[in-house]
Amino acid sequence: MAGLEQIRKKLLPLISTDNSLNPDMSIDATASYKVTAGGTLNLLSRSCGEYNINELGFHKRSTPSSSSSAAGGNGQDDKAGDGFNDGTGGGGGWERTYRCASHEMCIFGAIGWGASSVVRKAIHIPTHRILALKKINIFEKDKRQQLLNEIRTLCEAPRAQGLVEFNGAFYTPDSGQISIALEYMDGGSLADIVRVKHCIPEQILSVITRKVLQGLQFLHGVRHLVHRDIKPANLLVNLDGEPKITDFGISAGLDNSIAMCATFVGTVTYMSPERINNECYSYPADIWSLGLSLLECATGEFPYNASKGPVNLMLQVMYDPSPSLQEERFSPEFRSFVDSCLQKEADGRPTAEQLLSHSFIRKYETTEIDLAAFVQNVFDPTERLKDLADMLTIHYYMMFDGPDRTWPHMKTFYRENSALTFGNQMIIGADDIFTTLSSIRQMLIGENIDDRLVHVVENLQCCAYAKRGVMIRASGSFVIGTHFIPTGDGVQVEGLPHHTTIDQKTQMGTFNEHFIIEPGEQLGCYYILKQELFLQE
Repeated sequence: MAGLEQIRKKLLPLISTDNSLNPDMSIDATASYKVTAGGTLNLLSRSCGEYNINELGFHKRSTPSSSSSAAGGNGQDDKAGDGFNDGTGGGGGWERTYRCASHEMCIFGAIGWGASSVVRKAIHIPTHRILALKKINIFEKDKRQQLLNEIRTLCEAPRAQGLVEFNGAFYTPDSGQISIALEYMDGGSLADIVRVKHCIPEQILSVITRKVLQGLQFLHGVRHLVHRDIKPANLLVNLDGEPKITDFGISAGLDNSIAMCATFVGTVTYMSPERINNECYSYPADIWSLGLSLLECATGEFPYNASKGPVNLMLQVMYDPSPSLQEERFSPEFRSFVDSCLQKEADGRPTAEQLLSHSFIRKYETTEIDLAAFVQNVFDPTERLKDLADMLTIHYYMMFDGPDRTWPHMKTFYRENSALTFGNQMIIGADDIFTTLSSIRQMLIGENIDDRLVHVVENLQCCAYAKRGVMIRASGSFVIGTHFIPTGDGVQVEGLPHHTTIDQKTQMGTFNEHFIIEPGEQLGCYYILKQELFLQE
């Protein structure tokens, strides 16, 4: 009992909230902020530089001392982006601007929650791209620091392999929230897959691990960051079969190769022995977490008993033998890989770069493994298709019935080979289709914008089209109003009232539209290939 009590005393500082950062760490916890009269949020960090965020987007300027580590060696062009960001360098600092305005987002319901944030699906109106929007309140100090960590990591690695893509951020003064626009990973997390499939086959995990290691190699070798929260829930995959790491809110920077972290943050369940033992730690802590995550995904079970509380779990990690895969179920290569990651001594674990050459990774390199097909077969395709159809339909009608400033973006929802059938005519090409739709829209607005006719979608049907497209049939009524009105049990839209039914006495006509919508060149973007429109008074 004396030994147990001694361990408890040792663990006490770890679960205290009064932990200070190691002086060698490149992220400071004293980041200050102020909000200007014009509604721009200024975040100033000693090491991260200066961030200015308002409702129109995000601008980052690093100090000369931090710009060398921020821009050097990451293989990224300052101007790299997805159509709504740009960047400049020089002048002794490093700058990047992301134009990502709040009014250019159609925001839907929540898809996830964290300790400091909520994540919602959204469509970026100018690019017709589905994104994940992570909302964080900046008035709490710990959340503000997590926000700085996340933005710093993502905006300085916009195209890094194995990391979720950053598309900008904006500040909403009324709510005091910053929204970070991230790539939407429509296949969910490894934790989601395990919940449905119970375990993930070894060869699938090999492909996923290779990409995750590439992300860790970038974080450790280029950005000098320890992620500190690698776990199945933070390893995402999209329906194209691309695995990526997310959630960098508690990552910590190391300015040089001998710097070590001395803080206790992250998910206790996947912490390495040196972190639990309140010792300084570095990149090997992420390797331990990766090994434990892979073991859980392969077996479908977490290898430690977590039911008796965190202290008992910590004692198991420190004093029980490291868990391993069963010999009769898994290959020697996979067992060797996991054993290497789960070495009790941090110095005994390989680096991410070394693990990329491990036999477990090489074993399946020449084997044709369709990760996309595996992910697509995990979840109910009907439900996914319905969500996609709901979002794209709402996106279309919110542009049609929305303000004039967003209407020009309707043109880019079409391509030169797109076709619209209306009034016994077929209109081809984005220019002519936009001209036709503009005339219809003006007719519905009439002379008085307050008496305009808006769409009420009452029936929506969808089915799959080709490989990743969707066919949609939408029908409903026109009523006098100021904005598009969704009805039924479909996707909820932020800031938009939802109606269960519409009084038939208010109907001013009906419409019936058929769409074929296909994925665009850029991941998450969509465009209308074919459309049929029927109007009736």
